[in-house]
Amino acid sequence: MIPVMRQSWPLFIGMFMLMVGNGIQGTLLGVRGGLEGFSTDQMSIVMAGYFGGFLLGSQLVPGLIRNVGHVRVFAALGSTASACLILFPLLPYTAVWIALRVLLGFCFCGVYIVAESWLNSTTRNDMRGRALSLYIFVQMAGIVAAQALFGAGDAGDFSLFVIVSVLVSMAFAPVLLSAVPVPPFESAKPMSLRRLWNASPLGFVGLFLLGGVYAAMFGMVGVWGSLAGLGQGQIAAFAATTYLGAAICQMPVGWLSDRMDRRRVIAAVAAIGAVACLVATLRPEGTGFTFILGAAFVMGGMANPLYALLLAYTNDYLETEEMAAASARLLFVNGIGAIGGPILLGRVLEWIGPRGFFAFVGALLGAVALYALWRMTRRASADSDGGYVPLAPSTVTPVTITTAVEEYADAAEAPEEAERAA
Repeated sequence: MIPVMRQSWPLFIGMFMLMVGNGIQGTLLGVRGGLEGFSTDQMSIVMAGYFGGFLLGSQLVPGLIRNVGHVRVFAALGSTASACLILFPLLPYTAVWIALRVLLGFCFCGVYIVAESWLNSTTRNDMRGRALSLYIFVQMAGIVAAQALFGAGDAGDFSLFVIVSVLVSMAFAPVLLSAVPVPPFESAKPMSLRRLWNASPLGFVGLFLLGGVYAAMFGMVGVWGSLAGLGQGQIAAFAATTYLGAAICQMPVGWLSDRMDRRRVIAAVAAIGAVACLVATLRPEGTGFTFILGAAFVMGGMANPLYALLLAYTNDYLETEEMAAASARLLFVNGIGAIGGPILLGRVLEWIGPRGFFAFVGALLGAVALYALWRMTRRASADSDGGYVPLAPSTVTPVTITTAVEEYADAAEAPEEAERAA
């Protein structure tokens, strides 16, 4: 890890600051919207806007990079994101907030794509897996730190929005001032949705459903917490706990998936997360907040590895040259699910109240588990050659996908090369 850090420390510092800023804004807006008098339905559409913009960015930003270059796209999107963040408290209108969230999602997706391209350009092929793991760790650390900063501030005044805007603005300085050459940008050719479905129905359905899970966990926590009567510090603690669960459980789950039928691991992990959500939904009145944090840890710890699990499982049924295209399509499918997630959750919260948060996430995770079990009856398991690569679902971009696929392909080819050498 030391060589990776030595080569790419400006990027990691900038990314940490960026994730602190982005990690605050999602939770902050959920709470501030309630203070501004927005309804749950209105806030659900506002929060869904980010995922719509992120999906749009994943499709359009690669073309922008090819046309005008990394540096110009990076600077333009960074300054736009910073400006958007400062406008939220100045213009508390539903239509404006929706537009700003869409623009934020687009900008952050573009920034991630450029940053990850820079990381790839500074990392040798034999260190790319370690670089990606460190990059994911920095992202998680930034989001957890963001919740601590959010809990110490006041969502009702202007200061947190200023802090977020400053953090996002300053995050670009280390990268833009580093003397790192950037290669031409390349992206995978698209794969048809029919071909993707034929290759892996479980990957297709699973990642669509998980889009709703991730959008709920990373976009609606502030809205749910305000509706549930939680204090700002409690909301921050809940959000941080889901990310801590994700960070701790990624590698053990990945280790298991590389050594047994991935569908069994997918079904088991999704089922454990669903049961945790069910228990939280049915908890007796007056249950302590510590119990809710425990449910958040299990929910986040089980839901987050599922993205990488389903990606690796899909790749088990593909030729190496098809993996990048399939993974990019899966990103698109997941993004469609993420757009609908907050909107549906908003309706559920209106119908059954705060317990609807856990009920909604649990239902989607339960559906993933049941579908995985059903798919086990439809065809034999594919041979797994390893290749699980940890990912942060809330920040996955086409570049992350490409890097993860390269690591998977290297793992799949390693046994064949060893056999030829013998």
